[in-house]
Amino acid sequence: MASKSFKASRSDLSSASSDVLDSQNGKPPLPPHVTFARRTSSGRYTNYSRDDLDSELGNSEFLNYTVHMPSTPDNQPNNNSTNNPNVSQKVEEQYVSSSLFTGGFNSMTRAHLMDKVIDSDTTHPQMAGAKGSSCAINGCDGKVMSDERGNDILPCECDFKICRDCYVDVVKTGDGVCPGCKELYKSADVDELTENWRSSLPQLPPPPSSGMSRRLSLMKSTKSMLVRSQTGDFDQNRWLFETKGTYGYGNAIWPKEGDFDNSKDGNSIEHSDLVNKPWRPLTRKLKIPAAIISPYRLLVVVRLVVLGFFLTWRIQHPNTDAVWLWGMSVVCEIWFAFSWILDQLPKLCPINRATDLNVLKEKFEMPTPGNPTGKSDLPGVDIFVSTADPEKEPPLVTANTILSILAADYPVEKLACYVSDDGGALLTFEAMAEAASFANLWVPFCRKHGIEPRNPDSYFSLKKDPYKNKVLGDFVKDRRRVKREYDEFKVRINGLPDSIRRRSDAYHAREELKAMKEQRQKRDDEPLEIIKIKKATWMADGTHWPGTWLTTASEHSKGDHAGIIQVMLKPPSDEPLNGTSEDSRVDLNDVDIRLPMLVYVSREKRPGYDHNKKAGAMNALVRASAIMSNGAFILNLDCDHYIYNSQAMREGMCFMMDRGGDRLCYVQFPQRFEGIDPSDRYANRNTVFFDGNMRALDGLQGPVYVGTGCLFRRVALYGFDPPRSKERSSGFCCFGRKRKNHSAIAAAEENRALRMGDSDDEEMNLSLAPKMFGNSNQLIDSIPVAEFQGRPLADHPSVKNGRPPGALTIPRDLLDASTVAEAISVISCWYEDKTEWGQRVGWIYGSVTEDVVTGYRMHNRGWKSVYCVTKRDAFRGTAPINLTDRLHQVLRWATGSVEIFFSRNNAILASSKMKILQRVAYLNVGIYPFTSVFLIVYCFLPALSLFSGQFIVQTLDVTFLVYLLLITITLCGLAVLEVKWSGIELEEWWRNEQFWLIGGTSAHLAAVFQGLLKVVAGVEISFTLTSKSGGDDDEDEFADLYIVKWTSLMIPPIVIMMVNLIAIAVGLSRTIYSVIPQWSRLLGGVFFSFWVLVHLYPFAKGLMGRRGRTPTIVFVWSGLIAIIISLLWVAINPPQGSNQIGGSFQFP
Repeated sequence: MASKSFKASRSDLSSASSDVLDSQNGKPPLPPHVTFARRTSSGRYTNYSRDDLDSELGNSEFLNYTVHMPSTPDNQPNNNSTNNPNVSQKVEEQYVSSSLFTGGFNSMTRAHLMDKVIDSDTTHPQMAGAKGSSCAINGCDGKVMSDERGNDILPCECDFKICRDCYVDVVKTGDGVCPGCKELYKSADVDELTENWRSSLPQLPPPPSSGMSRRLSLMKSTKSMLVRSQTGDFDQNRWLFETKGTYGYGNAIWPKEGDFDNSKDGNSIEHSDLVNKPWRPLTRKLKIPAAIISPYRLLVVVRLVVLGFFLTWRIQHPNTDAVWLWGMSVVCEIWFAFSWILDQLPKLCPINRATDLNVLKEKFEMPTPGNPTGKSDLPGVDIFVSTADPEKEPPLVTANTILSILAADYPVEKLACYVSDDGGALLTFEAMAEAASFANLWVPFCRKHGIEPRNPDSYFSLKKDPYKNKVLGDFVKDRRRVKREYDEFKVRINGLPDSIRRRSDAYHAREELKAMKEQRQKRDDEPLEIIKIKKATWMADGTHWPGTWLTTASEHSKGDHAGIIQVMLKPPSDEPLNGTSEDSRVDLNDVDIRLPMLVYVSREKRPGYDHNKKAGAMNALVRASAIMSNGAFILNLDCDHYIYNSQAMREGMCFMMDRGGDRLCYVQFPQRFEGIDPSDRYANRNTVFFDGNMRALDGLQGPVYVGTGCLFRRVALYGFDPPRSKERSSGFCCFGRKRKNHSAIAAAEENRALRMGDSDDEEMNLSLAPKMFGNSNQLIDSIPVAEFQGRPLADHPSVKNGRPPGALTIPRDLLDASTVAEAISVISCWYEDKTEWGQRVGWIYGSVTEDVVTGYRMHNRGWKSVYCVTKRDAFRGTAPINLTDRLHQVLRWATGSVEIFFSRNNAILASSKMKILQRVAYLNVGIYPFTSVFLIVYCFLPALSLFSGQFIVQTLDVTFLVYLLLITITLCGLAVLEVKWSGIELEEWWRNEQFWLIGGTSAHLAAVFQGLLKVVAGVEISFTLTSKSGGDDDEDEFADLYIVKWTSLMIPPIVIMMVNLIAIAVGLSRTIYSVIPQWSRLLGGVFFSFWVLVHLYPFAKGLMGRRGRTPTIVFVWSGLIAIIISLLWVAINPPQGSNQIGGSFQFP
């Protein structure tokens, strides 16, 4: 065990940049401050001076240590091949990938070298803690050089194991004598031993001096490590970004002056090959057939007119016998009409979209004049997976999501996965390590046999024939082997809690025995005192876990722990790495065994800081990923939402890389769920919203962001305006118009953002970058690079703001310790202080529905979004099928909407860049919970009508019945046509209507009161995570559906049902025994009471549970409510005469 330390503070997050600049100017860099540290078995760090280390080398207890010495004036890399920078960078990357980085506020950033991450062995060369040989030199615990397959590279025939640093020292100072056999090395050239480590790309010639001053301005002014390497060599990545040069066969294709220079007139490309070649779009719009959409729009107009006449008639014809009843009903009906208009208007322009993956492959992954090598030219994608509590979000579910991501059909070298563990739990950490280890087998198996879905749990649970369309003869054998390995993997994951607890208890007992032994040695005759040692949580390598302990302690609890970053899988090599037949488990010949980069991140948490829940965790990932991989696009997933379609990211990339795609802020995919009961009792699938409302919004400015399954453009999250924002403005209805946006100058401060250049002649405005993004130079310097990589391909004159073909075929930079140390700094709890993170940058704070607010801010700046519905579901997840969990989920959503309504994110305050109907849609998002107030009153009106013997109208005349019939017919007609163009089923539409009333009378009403309490009294709202675990009955897949857990949200629907049932009985009895029966009033009241009860039927069925499991509290409340209503009835209308009760009803 060893550790490396980095001094970090807010003022010098990029302290290494000055040394780099000095080396570029011909000055030797200043000797960096080197801190020697050792992590002891108890988890403490001990710092030593050089003299202390020399004196301790003879002690066996201090035999294992590592000192990383950066380049200094007395340790300069030579120009010969012995110190090739590519080799040294890969050596450091191997060190970084096996180190656990920790740090935070007022603390040192440390890199703790992990001997092993999990108890089981790891063999994949990209895996952190992969099994490898240690250097045999006494006092050195460095790893032996290895190739990309993990095989040791040994320079001597005696196979003496030596690390690269020791080997270089022997060659330079030891006359090239092997320390093992004492023979001279036959070859003193490291290149012959590490030829697989070398970069295959040729060195580019220096750029020409003419016309390059503007393009190189950023390179000259920046202080980032991205500018040049430590040796001062030319940086190909920066040159490609600045000059838009492309690779050819061994040389560079220099564009002519003015080529790829997107001018405002659009005539930017003059290359004959591009102009003459037929251009094919990546996506196309599929309009709804006129036979469906035209009658639909006509019915909307008809129903709007009918509602207008009906409300006018209702106001002009009051019920003089019961004005109070008439007044309440008219107010409710006016609000319902207003709410229906807000919901219906954005549905006037629904569209469908289709993608062409073959064109995407042809443009970005086939040899072209701009990309003659045919390497993938697709931009990088960083995938975020968020989790917070391993008890409510089982690690096995998260691990399966990670495995589906690692096996996705996207260029491996362009993919990076970041797991945010907001709880800092060792259980999640080791579960992710186990998933990375199992991916060594699962991912190549998926690639070899084209497995779908690539979530192992879902794949092995498929009920269809798994051998259908499988052509390889060894599929049965491979599947059987992988299934057995997966079963063992599940056992290891499920056994991790007990394993961690037993390990921690064992180490704790050892520490106590050690302390008692020391006490006996110090006090021979004195009585021993009881020693209390904090019960820590221990990692597999025998050191303290820096995150949350099982037994909470200071600096080791959920709200108080250091920031942690562990590279579980280091970045893969740029070239494919095929497997061999030596693996006895699965034959992987001609199968790429590389794995995408996988990083575990747990941001720092300290008392006294507002960490902003999920939004804060997402912003921490945005900053860390920008420094480590800087993918131009970000895909965020919940831990229980896995990739069901391995080509989902390619589908989304078709929209981003198509003409005009640079103005898209995100691509939203629909949410699909598994484990829902066949009848979908509580409308968990929510198909009316995902297939109806979202398709309709796609015809406007784009769908809203729903929290998961969304592919973001990174620069849109940074708060930039879209490119060419000067040319565009909002249009009326669903049609945009291009005109000068004169009102943008006078926009409110909260609506302003950093603006992207409209062409290459106008660079991005980064003058406000430190105030917006913080003082990390590497983070700020990554912004223009991400913007350039996210541009569409400039393969046609009509493509504006494009990038040249082949610009993204170069490999990504190798990870070094300073990069990960910078990432640790930007996830610290203090980093966001006095910045715009959470205000205008990243995920927006201040609401429990941060997803809707974040999408709203992007649309408010003029960005567009699209809705991508794939033939095969892109992602699938789980939803709570239990009634109580479902109500709490709806409560959280509705509370967030109320917060939006009372905040500056109210659509009424939107800028002119947002389209009118898009503004109406966002306004409806903030208003819909308030409908619950009128809905609950309207649900009591039938009962009040039956109790009082009155009705909402004076008499049931023909006019009222005709209006009622027309409104019902138009409603049914709209439902049928909406089912047609959205593709949902009529039963799903009806379930949605039922749960609309259930949620409106329970969760929505509570959300209104909670929102008002927060606005008026400042009472903060806290919510717990929805449990992803199932019921206790393992034999029933839907056991959770029948579990009844009492919640106060159930009280209003229960009261409504009981009151209406009693009212029907009272009204029927009065009418039967009355002298002059009023059947019309009875029918009106009974009809509407029956309408209420039919909508509440799923709720009543959920209360009954299964096999008599209804809670006692339900019967208590039901009886109590019945008694109270009966007493109130007797009190309001007492008996008249001898034995008369209510009206003319008499006992026999």
